[in-house]
Amino acid sequence: MTGSRTVSHVYEDPLDRIWTATAERIGFRIVRGSDVYASYDGAGTLTIGTPETLDADDCLAQMIFHECCHALVQGRDALRSVDFGLDNRTGRDDEREHACLVTQAILASRHGLREFLAPTTDYRAFWNGLGDDPRAGCTPTVGTLVAAALRAAALPPFAPHLEDALAATAAIVRLARPFTTESIEGPRRSLYDPTR
Repeated sequence: MTGSRTVSHVYEDPLDRIWTATAERIGFRIVRGSDVYASYDGAGTLTIGTPETLDADDCLAQMIFHECCHALVQGRDALRSVDFGLDNRTGRDDEREHACLVTQAILASRHGLREFLAPTTDYRAFWNGLGDDPRAGCTPTVGTLVAAALRAAALPPFAPHLEDALAATAAIVRLARPFTTESIEGPRRSLYDPTR
């Protein structure tokens, strides 16, 4: 075959595009790196692990959403701090992580995405223990942090972008769900399976 074909378009996963654009609209630049799971530099760059470094049940949408929830809980001043000022090596910030997860559950639930956008970290047990009302049983500190985060989510720079991304994600999940089947290798849960 002679000649060459000029590639004029590059395929991107629709959810990756939605959440990368959302992060940019909020004010974050997304880069991928093999040396971190997720890290924020305190100057607008959010680095997310490359696909081969992440767990099979991780996706870029879920990870960007989780980091946005950290930013909401930590507040505007934390946007100038590495990793939003969080210490993930000790238990010092466990309540702040819990507040992030409760915020994430509330926002995702509004669009039927609580399981689809579930975290995959060591805090998954905490997430799985959240009831129908994720705020039930929260400590007063977590409750206060969540209330502030939800107020921040309704204001720029997060609004309207975060809600728009959640709505678009829910639409894609609804459209894809009828196409999920067991793989030829045997039963396997799909990212789009609501029972995952």
